[in-house]
Amino acid sequence: MSKIVCISGMCGAGKSVVSDFFVKNGFQYIRFGQLTIEELKKRNLEVNETNERIVREDLRKTYGMAAYAILNLPKFDQLMKTGNVIADGLYSWEEYKILKNHYNDDLVVVAVYTSPKIRYERLEKRNIDGGVDFRNRPLTREDAKSRDYSELEKLNKGGPIAMADFTIVNNKDINFLNQQIEEIYGEIK
Repeated sequence: MSKIVCISGMCGAGKSVVSDFFVKNGFQYIRFGQLTIEELKKRNLEVNETNERIVREDLRKTYGMAAYAILNLPKFDQLMKTGNVIADGLYSWEEYKILKNHYNDDLVVVAVYTSPKIRYERLEKRNIDGGVDFRNRPLTREDAKSRDYSELEKLNKGGPIAMADFTIVNNKDINFLNQQIEEIYGEIK
């Protein structure tokens, strides 16, 4: 049976770097938050932190706190028919519970932790990736802090991080990060 590895962590923690490693090793990629970008396009809204927050909160008002798991579940199931999946951006406790109930032992959660100070510094220096999914773009320190508080207080983001099967501490250099990813990848495979 295929595995679905969900990456959880705060903005700028390094979730994309972890996801990219798994993709390079044959996992199929899906980003939870792509739903937000798709909805912004449907509404003809600019991609920015303010509009994204509005859409994230609207989707959760409509579908509940498990919205991103519920709406992505058919995509996850389809991908898992052909192999392992890396899903970037597991946020809420409710999403975690839906996925854990649906996939049981085939769900693996990896939390990526980076201290706020380091994340904010990285986010301010980050370049936009220019891709269609807008997964990497800069945020000011103020925007990042505001997003952190909103995600913790309104989106129950701490639960999946606390219940992760593996935790990566990304407070050092890329070599230290890659070493941890390789160890976890080895255990999952």
